Amino acid sequence: MDLQLEGRRAVVTGAGRGIGLAVARALTSEGALVMGGTRSDSPALRAATPHTVEVDLATPDGPGRLVEKAVETFGGLDILVNNVGGRTTAATGFLDLTDEDWQAGFDLNFLSAVRAVRAALPALIESRGAIVNIGSVNGRLPSPRLTEYSAAKAALANLTKTLSEEFGPRGVRVNTVSPGPVLTDVWRNPRRAARPDPDAEDGLAEVPRRMGLTTGEFIAPEEVADMVVLLASRRLPGATGADWLIDAGMLKSL
Repeated sequence: MDLQLEGRRAVVTGAGRGIGLAVARALTSEGALVMGGTRSDSPALRAATPHTVEVDLATPDGPGRLVEKAVETFGGLDILVNNVGGRTTAATGFLDLTDEDWQAGFDLNFLSAVRAVRAALPALIESRGAIVNIGSVNGRLPSPRLTEYSAAKAALANLTKTLSEEFGPRGVRVNTVSPGPVLTDVWRNPRRAARPDPDAEDGLAEVPRRMGLTTGEFIAPEEVADMVVLLASRRLPGATGADWLIDAGMLKSL
């Protein structure tokens, strides 16, 4: 299938590893030009694309600087993938969370996307481009251990719908892709395996079963990337304003 991405200009946030790196690789393999934003130097990202920016995307000006660099380098922008995110605190419940914890979580998981979209929209309106926000199954399946993260991802899905309604008539499609457990470095981290966590007692291979994944397997970053690239392409012009799940059957309700 020709995704018609040759020469299309993209920004991917949090592109140094995991899902973001997989998305950057998938886009470049289809002929797109990718500006990858990462907080620290990533040889793997530099191997995927020559266009990289070291930037803290949780800061007020970070997303804007990344988008500005892309527009300046490529002469415009067709695709924005808001991928950066993750836990910013070790809190395990609501009462453990301070105002600072909430602010840090929303800066990384929600406001980074708000700021990137604000900076990118003029160029995306001009090119009639696409935005893909990386959400999470936790946006629909809250966990007390991930309170602030779940809330931020739910807000991101709501933002997607609102943006699609406002800017769809101007040619910009906006979608969310919400993965379940993806086998990234977060799960492979030796510190995770070493800590006294009841979720680690059976080892990594048992996690999908205990989390109720119908497939019995983690999701690969490349699976998520393939969905992102399809939604970012022009092959599905009617796909907008939706939250697309790829959760290995984790959610059991409609």
